[in-house]
Amino acid sequence: MRRGGQRVRGAGRRLVALAVIGLAAPLLAVPAAADDGEPAAPVEWGACPEDVAAEAPEMECGLVPVPLDYSDPEGVQIDIMVSRLAGTDPAARRGVLLFNPGGPGGSGLDMPADLLSRGMPAAVADSYDLIGMDTRGVGYSAPVSCGFTTDYRGNIPPYAVDDAAVTEQAEVAEAAAEQCAANDTEGRLRHLTTANTARDLDRIRAALGEEQISFYGASYGTALGAAYASMFPERSDRIVLDSNIGDTHLDHAGIRRYGLGAEQTFPDFARWAAERHEEYGLGDSPEEVRATYFELAERLDEHPVELDGTLVDGPLFRLATFGTLYHDLLYPQTAAAWQSLLEPEGTAPDRPGDAALTWPPSAGDAEAGDAGSAQAEPSPYDNAWSVFLAVTCNDVQWPEDVDTYRRSVAADRERYPVFGAASANILPCAFWPHEPSEPPVEIVDEGPSNILIVQNQRDPVTPHLGGVLLDRSFGERSRLVSVDGSGHGVYVNDDNACAQEVTTAYLVEGEMPERDMFCPA
Repeated sequence: MRRGGQRVRGAGRRLVALAVIGLAAPLLAVPAAADDGEPAAPVEWGACPEDVAAEAPEMECGLVPVPLDYSDPEGVQIDIMVSRLAGTDPAARRGVLLFNPGGPGGSGLDMPADLLSRGMPAAVADSYDLIGMDTRGVGYSAPVSCGFTTDYRGNIPPYAVDDAAVTEQAEVAEAAAEQCAANDTEGRLRHLTTANTARDLDRIRAALGEEQISFYGASYGTALGAAYASMFPERSDRIVLDSNIGDTHLDHAGIRRYGLGAEQTFPDFARWAAERHEEYGLGDSPEEVRATYFELAERLDEHPVELDGTLVDGPLFRLATFGTLYHDLLYPQTAAAWQSLLEPEGTAPDRPGDAALTWPPSAGDAEAGDAGSAQAEPSPYDNAWSVFLAVTCNDVQWPEDVDTYRRSVAADRERYPVFGAASANILPCAFWPHEPSEPPVEIVDEGPSNILIVQNQRDPVTPHLGGVLLDRSFGERSRLVSVDGSGHGVYVNDDNACAQEVTTAYLVEGEMPERDMFCPA
């Protein structure tokens, strides 16, 4: 419902684009590894799907069959699609390097080509066959769907200004969980877990004819990499975990750390905006920019504004700003949107690069609720959101009492005022139709010292604490590289030369730091 919305021309879609950026039953006896009794059939490589080939024509793709249910390995099989960029120097080839972009729910088929195009050193491609994949449930790998439409705002819950807002979100979350159950006609959702995906990785290893695999995982991909290194320590070669959630699964405590991450990262945006006060008018000190944030959020809570065809309320404004903190390249977009919101009758000036970072109108409508077409349409993010919920809700038991979330929201609203009352809010996991089929993967600190953990000190979604926790759990198996940087993602994603060199040296030469280390800005 629109409540007295003013119309503002200019930066609406830029703001909404940032909002899209955004992540007990009786236990079954499930085998840890693929059956070693018979050799796996090798991957038959061929052309990739058209949309993947259009982005990376040099890659080839193939399918790896895996059990849907590892407790019934001879039962229903599903196909996991993998991609390959063959190593460019056979004499230097070490093996295979698998990639996962996170999510859970992110497609990784084009990840090898994408990282190379963005500056991953050629020495890495010389050393490995680079292997991308759509993990189970994602994209071309037995995809699942909850049937989400453009009136669903996504899996990061809205900022709750009071207890009533938590109650309202609980109704939305329960309906989403029921919708997922109703759409799960093939019974796949319950089998989407981090443990099963790690087992799939081992099937992929076998199908590639390798005794070990190296792995690079970002964001949730760090949970998957940590799970594989724990379940199959002797089959893991060089493991790089970038921007860490701190465990092998996401739970309520992990999601709540978004509030901590936003609080630690927001000052970087505030300093940037204060240095450009004459251009944007958001405040001439970081403190004033922070005050502007709260002023706008509270104003939009009471009086949403229609910005370039999108109804921007307080929760959407906070979510979009949270998305901004992923990378400083997004700062100009948000500053321009804030400027438009501060001056409702004005027009945000056009700036170079805005168009390239703007989602299509349908993507904006997906986040903005009823501001788009009157009739909801299938969401382009349905698959990613569905996988995120399935894995997150299946991996671990979530609190079911709504009062638990009311208390969490009240505490984090005070402790992390920028975003804490959003990340602590209730998710569909509280109403999920399936109980966990097995405990979360336990981190194993016995095994090879082959895990490099790289972590920005200021990261909105996986704060530095996640890297510290994971490094502590792995003990002597890991080394933590703390980076004086801001945003989500270190390797290739930012320009810290120290972090890039350390990571590449480990992947290519196997040079592991002797101890935990710090990379200055």
